[in-house]
Amino acid sequence: MSIRFRRTALYASLMLLLTAMPLWAQSPALPDDAMQGIPLPAAVHPMPGQLLLDGRLHLEWQGYREPRLLRAQDRFLQRLSAETGILFGLQPDSAGPRLVVHTRQASAAVQQLGEDESYHLVISTTGIELTAQNPLGVLRGLQTILQRVQATPQGFAISCAEIEDHPRFPWRGLMIDSSRHFIPLPVILQNLDAMEAVKLNVFHWHLSDDQGFRAESRVYPLLTGKGSNGQFYTQAEIREVIAYARDRGIRVVPEFDMPAHSTSWLVGYPQLGSAKGPYSIADKFGVLDGAMDPTRESTYLFLNRFLGEMTALFPDAYFHIGGDECNGKEWDANPRIQQFMRLHHFKDNAALQAYFTARVEKLVKAHGKITEGWDEVLQPDTPKQVIIQSWRGRESLLNAAQHGYRALLSTGYYLDLNQSAAQHYSVDPLAGIADKLTPAQAKNILGGEAAIWSEYVDGQTIDSRIWPRMAAIAERLWSPSEVTDVSSMYRRLDTFRTRLAAWGINPQATTETMLESISGEANPTALRVLASAVQPPQGYVRGGLQPAFTYTPLNQLVDAIPPESDAARTFQQLAAAIAAGSATQAQQEQAHSMLMTWRANAQQLAPMLSRSPQMLELAPVSERLSRVAEIGLDAMLELEGGQHSTPEMTAEWTRELKADEAPQAVLVLPIVASVRQLVQAAAGGQAQ
Repeated sequence: MSIRFRRTALYASLMLLLTAMPLWAQSPALPDDAMQGIPLPAAVHPMPGQLLLDGRLHLEWQGYREPRLLRAQDRFLQRLSAETGILFGLQPDSAGPRLVVHTRQASAAVQQLGEDESYHLVISTTGIELTAQNPLGVLRGLQTILQRVQATPQGFAISCAEIEDHPRFPWRGLMIDSSRHFIPLPVILQNLDAMEAVKLNVFHWHLSDDQGFRAESRVYPLLTGKGSNGQFYTQAEIREVIAYARDRGIRVVPEFDMPAHSTSWLVGYPQLGSAKGPYSIADKFGVLDGAMDPTRESTYLFLNRFLGEMTALFPDAYFHIGGDECNGKEWDANPRIQQFMRLHHFKDNAALQAYFTARVEKLVKAHGKITEGWDEVLQPDTPKQVIIQSWRGRESLLNAAQHGYRALLSTGYYLDLNQSAAQHYSVDPLAGIADKLTPAQAKNILGGEAAIWSEYVDGQTIDSRIWPRMAAIAERLWSPSEVTDVSSMYRRLDTFRTRLAAWGINPQATTETMLESISGEANPTALRVLASAVQPPQGYVRGGLQPAFTYTPLNQLVDAIPPESDAARTFQQLAAAIAAGSATQAQQEQAHSMLMTWRANAQQLAPMLSRSPQMLELAPVSERLSRVAEIGLDAMLELEGGQHSTPEMTAEWTRELKADEAPQAVLVLPIVASVRQLVQAAAGGQAQ
């Protein structure tokens, strides 16, 4: 039976239609795989023909139904209307194409780890059939339908196919750190929308750290009263997030870090600390000394009451207690703690932390939850039900799985380290360790979680650090292990990027707004050119180049640009083809045009540089870009003339490019490696 489309959905659709249509919808010539979606389904069997979409499409529900499915219908039709410009659901026509959804049964009242998320899709020229065991599979299948919509000469359509799909791993998560910089509630919600689109199913919410305690406690009101600077989520807002996530098939796992990374706890309740205090909210980052006192019974009485409150607030079966980076300095300096360690024969701080973790784990269990912690919590006596989240390397993941612990991989998925989508995509939870695990042990690897730590992001910039690269990680955790084509991933990622605005996530618009602010111009063309050719440095380099604090404005060019330069990636492909002698004339011309633009840009940008400190620091970066581009043009000229550059010229170019690799104004030039490739080719292989 057709379900009437509610007025709220109509209003949302009309509002979305006021925005520009996605770029993919305007493109007449997309690669064959661009509309196949991300993550790729487990099995796709193409069939001839396509289903043309018009306003007559209507949904029919068969089998189990619940309000969550009706809300999913509303979102589906809103997105479809926004994507195509066609208002769906207003006048459903029984003679038109049907989307028949058959749901066999309910899912768990509180979403469980390992619930069936599979679905079966048949897309024909007359309609769509979506079959799933429970609502979770329906949610996943609807997203696949949306991602396969494409513009054709006949109108918007979906290619006919039969799709059988299920996730490779049951735990596919994103961790957002709301402590170091507070992330506003609307940003959290829109990220949950985007998570649904790529079939992620765990939102790991990091709610306490040295820089702020972000969850309202009514039992201990000073946690936020003194430890948050007034920036925290009320319990009503937390419940809103949990309900919002459940509607999208996403579990919410809270993290309250202990015994270290706990300075914000100690501001209001210094009796928890291992030092005399007083404590204050940290304004710097890194591994700080503040730590709870694991030797006092009062610590566990406090935590028991706190855990009772928070485990009642968060319904998920899992509760994250942190456990990472305890440097033990306060423990070492406390004679009473040292005496306690001798009395209990604790040989080091790791043993004392293991004692603390065991005590806390029992409290978590007593409140009906299962403990999760970073890999430091893995000790010989750690209870087997504890889930280990590996951030320090695969060794801890392997160790956990071999010893019967369920474990997650986060190593290689740290989005704040500004690695490329290709680098994240290459990281597989089982790569390099599968042959060391029995089949039973391999099942202990539950999947993985990406992480965005917020030292250098805030509510304005966090989206550009998460998306679209998060979609590449989502594919690694959902799709079969054989899905590894990086070029295909990037094509589909670029298509997905254009759709992010439907969820309020538009990194490109954020970049443009920040460029206007930095430059003081409404159309900062020259700054835009520079921004397109630079990247933030990878890893933890930024902290060493430019010390930052919680109050440091995140308003430099490094904050405005995405982690990965699309222009540099395009140029890398062109340079590789040119160096290999396989480039077409069009590729030669495109590379030449890009280099000419970059070379000339320093002169164009120069008049703007004195307008602000943020602009002035870009002067040497701009000059470097110009010089690197000039070297690239000279190398291309040698190649076009069939000549080899002289050893002296090659050596000079190589020295310059080596110097140009160093960060300047906390920015790097990713085109240096590609220009070096041209130099090597021009030298006939002489360059080193």
